[in-house]
Amino acid sequence: MHPTPPRRATTRPARFRRYAVPLSTLTVLSLAGCTLTGGDDESSTGDESSSSSQSAGGEVVLVTHDSFNLPDEVVSGFTDETGYELTVLPSGDAGEMTNTLALTEGSPLGDAVFGIDNTFASRAVEEEILAPYSPDQLPEGAPERALPGDLADYLTPVDFGDVCVNIDRTWFEREGVTEPESLADLTEPEYEGLFVTPGASTSSPGLAFLLATIAEFGQDGWQQYWSDLVDNDVRVVSGWEDAYTVDFTAGGGDGDRPIVVSYASSPPFTIGDDGEPTTTALMDTCFGQVEYAGVLEGAENEEGARAAVDYLLSDTVQAALPESMYVFPVATQTELPQEWEEHAEVAEDPLEIPADQVEANREQWVNQWADIATG
Repeated sequence: MHPTPPRRATTRPARFRRYAVPLSTLTVLSLAGCTLTGGDDESSTGDESSSSSQSAGGEVVLVTHDSFNLPDEVVSGFTDETGYELTVLPSGDAGEMTNTLALTEGSPLGDAVFGIDNTFASRAVEEEILAPYSPDQLPEGAPERALPGDLADYLTPVDFGDVCVNIDRTWFEREGVTEPESLADLTEPEYEGLFVTPGASTSSPGLAFLLATIAEFGQDGWQQYWSDLVDNDVRVVSGWEDAYTVDFTAGGGDGDRPIVVSYASSPPFTIGDDGEPTTTALMDTCFGQVEYAGVLEGAENEEGARAAVDYLLSDTVQAALPESMYVFPVATQTELPQEWEEHAEVAEDPLEIPADQVEANREQWVNQWADIATG
């Protein structure tokens, strides 16, 4: 993190609350798409069900989005506890992954899937790419993130991370520009050329932001809103990484846009090395996003796939999620890093669209958006 200059005291929108419990900092290790086997961790003993599965062994292929990034020791812990060898298969963004799985229905790429979010969940179930499975016991907090009705029989909540507009407060203070407070503000002349967002057709957070604008302005108003954004020189890029780390002024690069679509968990990562407060903050613009795991229909190792879903809800994985994948664990008893206690927030009343409405309209909305935003 880069040191940051002092800034004026600010207050946060009432719709946000702290998600706060302390935790010592976890070591973040990168995980490429590869096979990881268990080591000699003497602390991993497993329960009775784990012991029985150890005798079976075998490979479990977990299909994920490209942002899957649990530490090596956490992934290898799956082998320690179950006896199965986990192979991680990154398959693009959440939307691309879901589309690929739909095209391979009946002959799945793997055994289990992680990373289907609430914007694509109903499609995944309707395309019959998932086998029914729900763990016998969900950790406290997970039932509140479960999908409605029969969808919950196929997909299990693992993490969540509200998609919100982030602003670089240091930039606004330095330039003497009033900070925007609402989605409508982003179309005002003083914010021309200051906003960057990932695209709705190529990015899960980009789609979530599109849905936020539809929830905010309605079926009759969202297209005009996007036309106004385009007229105000919004920059649309392919994915979150480009938007945040390349174009955003506080993203670590040489960006020139102080307003970006990112996550509610982003501000803790702009804390200065000298202990100065985070330089970024959230606008009251959040859309709730939950990621799920499930067993793929036709899995070669269905028992191992179920074990993988269970493991994603374990204390070990839930504790690793914040600093390795920048999302909130669904298990509310999970302790969070100190930086998250101080700076990460959860929208108490996020913008939402029911899953069935998203499924019924997603393709049309994205096509209409593309006509406006990308010509």
